[in-house]
Amino acid sequence: MKANPGGESAMQFAQRMERLGTESAFEVMARAKHLEAQGQSIIHLEIGQPDFPTAPHICDAAYKAMKEGYTGYAPAAGLPVLREAIAQHISTTRQVQVSPENVVVMPGAKPVIFFTLLALAGPGDEIIYPDPGFPIYESVINFVNATPVPLPLRESVGFRFQVEDLEARVSDKTKLLILNSPQNPTGGALTIKDLEAIARLAHQYDVMILADEIYSRMLYEGEFCSIASLPNMMERTVILDGHSKTYAMTGWRLGYAIAPFPLAQKLEQLMINSNSATCSFTQMAGVTALTGDQEFVSQMVDQFRHRRDAIVAGLNDIAGVSCLTPAGAFYAFPNVSELAMDDRAIAHLLLEEAGVAVLPGSSFGNCGKGYLRLSYANSLENIQEALKRMQVKLAELS
Repeated sequence: MKANPGGESAMQFAQRMERLGTESAFEVMARAKHLEAQGQSIIHLEIGQPDFPTAPHICDAAYKAMKEGYTGYAPAAGLPVLREAIAQHISTTRQVQVSPENVVVMPGAKPVIFFTLLALAGPGDEIIYPDPGFPIYESVINFVNATPVPLPLRESVGFRFQVEDLEARVSDKTKLLILNSPQNPTGGALTIKDLEAIARLAHQYDVMILADEIYSRMLYEGEFCSIASLPNMMERTVILDGHSKTYAMTGWRLGYAIAPFPLAQKLEQLMINSNSATCSFTQMAGVTALTGDQEFVSQMVDQFRHRRDAIVAGLNDIAGVSCLTPAGAFYAFPNVSELAMDDRAIAHLLLEEAGVAVLPGSSFGNCGKGYLRLSYANSLENIQEALKRMQVKLAELS
């Protein structure tokens, strides 16, 4: 086959590929890296990954596992020792009874989204998802040819949804409701009353829940509560969690689903047909992460709390910008609607002319228009420098 650079491709793709979206964080990061290669100073606030190294005892566990022969295939649903550790962890942290048979280990958390939707949804099914929200939700809903139903998250209520908005959208066609708390991109967190309202509607309309709890350990005030902990909700909930955020293991690709056993079997079947299995020595490192010293997790979250306070204060000092204090995760979601450009143009301006890589809120859904997402998973020094650059550049728009 000959390449055809610059010309029209004659290759015909499946129609479903037209329904698949992307994730702007990786696109912006690629552009930022390109500018850096040309000598421009860039402060990276676009990508959602901890800037801390994986803890040494976790890395040591991976090296040890490789030396002990954990370099071949693992069972499709995960190594028994990791499934047991995850089941114990979830049982303890969510106050539910979880068996290893409910656990399916995957190479990252995104496959949990993909496979859950593949297993449950199709044409005619409606899927409710948060807006603004992680863009992969809507992308995969469209890919499986289900109907996306965005649920507004409103700044006026701390970027939570309002019960009446959910009641207006749920129906007999609703197959699945996606929750994310603490939330990307806003940092908002659902309350126990929110979860109780969701549970009531889920039972009333026989709706399954995909609970994206990847930021569950990054809640700055109060205690995390999972909808799976509510009465009779574990049987209709898929918990999505993983090691990427909590343990600074984004590149290790280690996530997992906790699902009712019949659905767990389907997720395992999809693993067999796609990835075969998750990397064995990575799984052994994952056991150590869950069962070993947790002090560095607490230290990392404390650092994020200090950075959150600094970035929110700095953003609120910029004319025409306002920012709520996020309850969790490591994102600030400032309102820039008073400035003389839309959010996409502002994000472009900040990257190209100020050397600050951020994401436009509209890349997370229609309700994100007029906002920016800034990841404060960067050093306090870099955050303060980014704020200085933003203040100078955005002064031109206020």
